[in-house]
Amino acid sequence: MSTYVYGITAARHPALPEGTGGVGDPPREVRILKEGDLAAVVSDAPEGLRPKRRELLAHQNVLSELGADGCVLPMRFGSVAPDDKAVTAVLAERAEHYAERLGALDGRVEYNIKANHVEEAVLHHVMAENPEIRALAESNRQAGGGTYETKIRLGEMVAAAVKGKEAEDATTLERALEGAADAVSVGPESTGWLANVSFLVKREAADQFLAAVEGARDRMPHLEVRVNGPLPPYSFVEPGPAEPAGTAAGGADAGAG
Repeated sequence: MSTYVYGITAARHPALPEGTGGVGDPPREVRILKEGDLAAVVSDAPEGLRPKRRELLAHQNVLSELGADGCVLPMRFGSVAPDDKAVTAVLAERAEHYAERLGALDGRVEYNIKANHVEEAVLHHVMAENPEIRALAESNRQAGGGTYETKIRLGEMVAAAVKGKEAEDATTLERALEGAADAVSVGPESTGWLANVSFLVKREAADQFLAAVEGARDRMPHLEVRVNGPLPPYSFVEPGPAEPAGTAAGGADAGAG
């Protein structure tokens, strides 16, 4: 039977309560595989696992239990290895790397920040900052809406200006927050978000980081900024002893929102 991997801890990490359940229906019992100074928190992998809410919460609950007692390197939802031996083999092979990551991430959490433009507000900014767009828009207005060609040209100019503003605001937002974090990980681009960035933050510095987010919101009211966290530091752990199952829609949003 294949092995589902929740995360990696130090071998000395406090044990989970006996009978802790993980993913699956019925929930598969969570167990510990130790290899040297490291341990992997695993269960048997259920067949046909899908990223349903109950399963996502089960995965997250195991990590939350672990994180309450110390550092854990979280695996993405749906991470499955062929068997227990494959897991311990990778722990042995990459022991130095995982020990370094456990030390670097100890006492730290992840905050994921996503942002997009408030459409009406950003159009106001674009018009205010671009005399050529303003002039063409006014010319079209005076001409009763303008010709088909001038309307197309205006639309293309506005779209290009908005795209440029997206890149500018993404950089500005990241720079405004990176000083309150220990590390930054830029997530994959996704439709509708001009920024998708994760920040590694010391637990005791969380209030400072959230204050920086509020400051950025105040300075850039044309942005909608969403905060997800604190989370296990998903974006700061390299792939572990398992790959997301082909049937499971794991990935950043499964853990980082």
